[in-house]
Amino acid sequence: MTDDRGKIAQRGTVLVVDDEEGVRASIRAILEDTCDVLEAEDGAAALEVLRAHEVDLVMLDQRMPGEAGIDVLPRIKAADPSTVVVIATAVRDLRTAVEALRRGAYDYLTKPFDVDDILLLAQRALEKRALEREVLGLRSALAGGAPGGAAAGSFEGMVGRHPEMARIYQLVTQIATTPATVLITGESGTGKELVARAIHRRSERSGQPFVAINVAAIPDTLVESELFGHEKGAFTGAHARKLGKFELAHGGTVFLDEIGCLRLDLQAKLLRALQEREIERVGGVRPVPVDVRILSATNVNLKAAVKSRAFREDLYYRLNVVPVHVPPLRERREDIPFLVEHFVGKIARECRREVRGVSAGALEVLARYDWPGNVRELENVIHRAVVLARGAVIQLQDVPLDVALPETGSRLAEDTGLPLREACEQFERQYILRVLEGVQWNVSRAARLLGVHRNTVLAKLSGWGIQRPAAGDGRSLSL
Repeated sequence: MTDDRGKIAQRGTVLVVDDEEGVRASIRAILEDTCDVLEAEDGAAALEVLRAHEVDLVMLDQRMPGEAGIDVLPRIKAADPSTVVVIATAVRDLRTAVEALRRGAYDYLTKPFDVDDILLLAQRALEKRALEREVLGLRSALAGGAPGGAAAGSFEGMVGRHPEMARIYQLVTQIATTPATVLITGESGTGKELVARAIHRRSERSGQPFVAINVAAIPDTLVESELFGHEKGAFTGAHARKLGKFELAHGGTVFLDEIGCLRLDLQAKLLRALQEREIERVGGVRPVPVDVRILSATNVNLKAAVKSRAFREDLYYRLNVVPVHVPPLRERREDIPFLVEHFVGKIARECRREVRGVSAGALEVLARYDWPGNVRELENVIHRAVVLARGAVIQLQDVPLDVALPETGSRLAEDTGLPLREACEQFERQYILRVLEGVQWNVSRAARLLGVHRNTVLAKLSGWGIQRPAAGDGRSLSL
C-alpha cells in the first residue's frame, strides 16, 4: 500500500452532497481535522467525484436539484457496495427513512445536525468501512461477495470461492507481511503470478517495484546478465554497464517464474543472493548489496528435479520456505461460472462490445470442459466468444467446437476412434441445446424443429441434468 493510500485509509474520505454551500462548509469544518472532505452540489456531480476518487462515506442530501438523494443512492451503491451512505434531510419522514435503509443506506440524519452526532456517525461508518476492507477478500471467497465491479469470490485479482482458493487467500494474507520466500506451484495457466502479485501488494514492499522474470523465456546466454546485470566490456557487445533485475527491484520483490529452468551454475549465484543479500554483475569485481524479497514459481516437480540432480537441494529448501499450491481449473469447476462472468465483463469493456452474459447451454459446456490450459485457456476462449458473439449473450454456437465437444474432437484424431453410440450422444446433446437456444428455450417450438415430441426434449434435458434457464435471464421460457 502506498503512503497516499495509507493516509486515506487512516483518515477516511467523506463526500458531502448538498445543494446548500453553507451546509457543505459546516460539515467540512466539523470533519476536516479527521477526514479528507470532498464536496458535490447534486447527484450527477457526486457520481463524477466517485468515479475519480475512492470515497469511504457519502453524506447525501435527500432534497436537491435534479435527482433526489434516495434515487442517487442505488447508483452510488452499484458503483461500490462497500461505500457507506447516510441520507440527510430537513424533513423528518419515516417512510423515506425506511426506504433509504431498504436501498442500502447506513443511517438517516435530520437537519439541523448536531456536531457530536456527525462526528460519532463518521467514526462508526469509517470503522465499518475499514473492517470490511480488512476481511473483504476472505469473505468474498467464502460467501461469493465482491466489491463493486469485481466478480463474486474475488481476491486481489484472483477469482473463485472453492475451498482451496479460500485457503490461498488466507495464506497470502498471513505471509504477505513477513519476509519469507515463497514457492508457488501449479500447472501452467493457473494464475501463479497473480498469487505473487497479491503477496507483493499486501506486503510492506508494495510501494516498491515488482519485477517478474520468466526464466524459461530468456536465452541461456542472456539469463545471467538479465538477472544480475553486467559491467561495461564484460563480453562482446557490452558497451555500457547494465543493471540486472535484482538491482532494478531493490527494495521490492523479484518474481522468478519457471524457476526449474534455471541453469545449475546460476542456481549457485541465486543461492548466494538469498543467503548473503548481494549479487555480482557479469564481469564485476565486487559484490553489490540488494534488498529484495524473492518469490518463485514452477509447473514442474522440483523434488523430482532435486533427485535427478537437475536442481540444487540447498536452493530448493531456501525457496520453499512457504509453499503455495494453485489447483488446476478442472479441480475447482464450481469457480468456472464466476471466472466466466469476470472475463465476459472485463473483455467486453476492453473490446467495447455489448455482451452481458453467457447462455445456459454455453455455460454448461464450459463447466464440463477439462481446461488443460487452465484459467489462461478459459480467458482466451471467452475473449474469442465475446469478440465473435452475434448478440448480447454468448450462445453455444459461439463456443469453439473443441471445447463444446472435447472428447469427440480429441478422439477423432486417434486411430482407436470414439464409439459410435457415444459420439452420437454427444452430437445429439449439443445439437438439441443449440436448437433450444435458437428458439429462446421454447421447448414446443424446438421439438417441432427437431421432429420429436416435446416430452422427448424434456426427458433428454432431465437425463443430462440440464435445467432450463430461470425466468429473469432475459429469454422466453414459454412451453
